[in-house]
Amino acid sequence: MAYLYLPRNHQPDDSNPQWMNKADNAWQLTSATLVGLQSVPGLVILYGSIVKKKWALNSALMALYAFAAVLVCWVGWGYQLAFGDTLVPFLGKTNIDALEQKFLMSQAFVGKFPNASMVYFQFVFAAITLILIAGALLGRMNFIAWMLFVPLWLTFSYTVGAFSIWCPQGWLFRMGVIDYSGGFVIHLSSGVAGFTAAYWVGPRAPRDRERFPPNNILLMLAGAGILWMGWTGFNGGDPYAASLDASLAILNTHVCAAMSLLTWLMLDILFYEKPSVIGATQGMITGLVCITPAAGVVQGWAAVLMGLMSGSIPWFSMMFLHKKMWFLKQVDDTMAVFHTHAVAGTLGAILAGVLANPRLSRIFYMVDDWPKYIGLAYGIQSGKYNAGLRQLWVQLIGIGFVFIWNVVSTSVICLLIRIVVPLRMTEEEVSEGDNAVHGEEAYALWGDGEKFDNSKLQLVHEIEEPQLSKSGYGL
Repeated sequence: MAYLYLPRNHQPDDSNPQWMNKADNAWQLTSATLVGLQSVPGLVILYGSIVKKKWALNSALMALYAFAAVLVCWVGWGYQLAFGDTLVPFLGKTNIDALEQKFLMSQAFVGKFPNASMVYFQFVFAAITLILIAGALLGRMNFIAWMLFVPLWLTFSYTVGAFSIWCPQGWLFRMGVIDYSGGFVIHLSSGVAGFTAAYWVGPRAPRDRERFPPNNILLMLAGAGILWMGWTGFNGGDPYAASLDASLAILNTHVCAAMSLLTWLMLDILFYEKPSVIGATQGMITGLVCITPAAGVVQGWAAVLMGLMSGSIPWFSMMFLHKKMWFLKQVDDTMAVFHTHAVAGTLGAILAGVLANPRLSRIFYMVDDWPKYIGLAYGIQSGKYNAGLRQLWVQLIGIGFVFIWNVVSTSVICLLIRIVVPLRMTEEEVSEGDNAVHGEEAYALWGDGEKFDNSKLQLVHEIEEPQLSKSGYGL
């Protein structure tokens, strides 16, 4: 009878069980879709436009393939390994059918929405991680090798990090590591894995490395803009509720990104006397990455400070250290993923351990465990020195684990793939680009009688040579 006092659209029924909050579920689905748009079309556009013209299609297709392949693997076994019942302290069991109706329509392990929403939400994070790795390998990786790499890395690397840090049964989660939305699981992992894979695949052709003009900087900015705005869902969806914490996380995200972009731009002007569009994009990305592990557990002033540091420290590592350190110079990281994601992600993880506000941490984690989730700065301020130092130590343990695991797992995966197929394209493919690899080109201007013999589109539609009149125009 109590339901009579509720509006009809709020009364529980088969499609709206008592445990589900419609607003939270709607926000979770919206957040997931925003993150999905970061990949498709965001990174598809960004990758396809920032590389040389001859690699535009290959780069875009690497991202598009990864998005599709991860989804199939995720519902098949990936979600269970990352969030299932404990098999070992860093991996779950595959004893749940992630496509089974009863499971999908029951309540998720956290939040007031169904498992179907959780599976979808976690998928888009897994997908963008693989696409970020692709950024380090553009312009020379054998596409068949990439097709094998994606499911293997998802299975044996990503799921381990996700379970350890995000699953309530994970060993780092139990220690109290702060990773609000993927500074460890996504950005540090992709930066280290991308750099490691780039080492095994080898560098691009010298002429591609020495002269690397983007084929369309304006289109690159469109992809970057989608990436930036999509981060609203990236960090705003991780409280698993349309809550105060989600609002704070979103505002902090954009403040940090803006501050980082401006800092990078000013450093470019100060040292190189020209404001670089590509540099501004890199600064935007490092700001978004840096705030990710701390977005909803730091105050606004801390977001500004993090933006200042994320626009300067990764800039220094990319523009100066990379040119001075022998090992960094030996690895051809096409999109500088190591600097924009591994360095910026590590910086954000450390700053989360320093600047995490205890009250905000408890709003997010919903715990009253005072020895955990206290940033070092607040530990010193409140006299809880040991708690603050402990939190920073836990953050460093998490960084070390993610770094080591990704170096080892990525190396093993690359070596195994190399037994089956070459990791690298043939020299002919490296020289010619998209037309040799895919039989297609990104900017195929047609109208002068030329046709592309290798084009699959032509083979399907049986395109013929245009007939010309005496004046030279088509009949």
